[in-house]
Amino acid sequence: MFTARPRKIRVLSIIGAVVFVAVFTVVAILLRNTPTGVYFYLSDQIAMIGIGVLIACGALMFGRPRVRADLDGVEVRNMLGSRRYAWPDIESVSFPDGSAWARLELPDDEYVPIMAVQAIDGEHAVAAMRELRRLRREAEPVTR
Repeated sequence: MFTARPRKIRVLSIIGAVVFVAVFTVVAILLRNTPTGVYFYLSDQIAMIGIGVLIACGALMFGRPRVRADLDGVEVRNMLGSRRYAWPDIESVSFPDGSAWARLELPDDEYVPIMAVQAIDGEHAVAAMRELRRLRREAEPVTR
């Protein structure tokens, strides 16, 4: 079984999540000491930290994509959902010029983005595409 995940975006999303929580925590701590004439309470501080945690969770979603492939098919997990496709349902695995990520070409001019294989990852993306195409070739005689 082959598995690929994005590399650079995962690191950036983790760093971003830590920064969001840190900034919102510092703001929450400093919230009570403002000379604005507005009264901030402990509940406001907790809510501010909670907002930072929610935004951090949103940032971490960018590191969630994954692709798993074997001779039976491909499972694509993007930011919000996951779906498995059998090789007979896939016409090709492509990486169009200028595209940010790879995609599965399906019948009727439909496609599914594979956000786990991103152009920004360079050689890692090239190796992932080679492996996906190799599995597609190996599965082809079985499916036809």
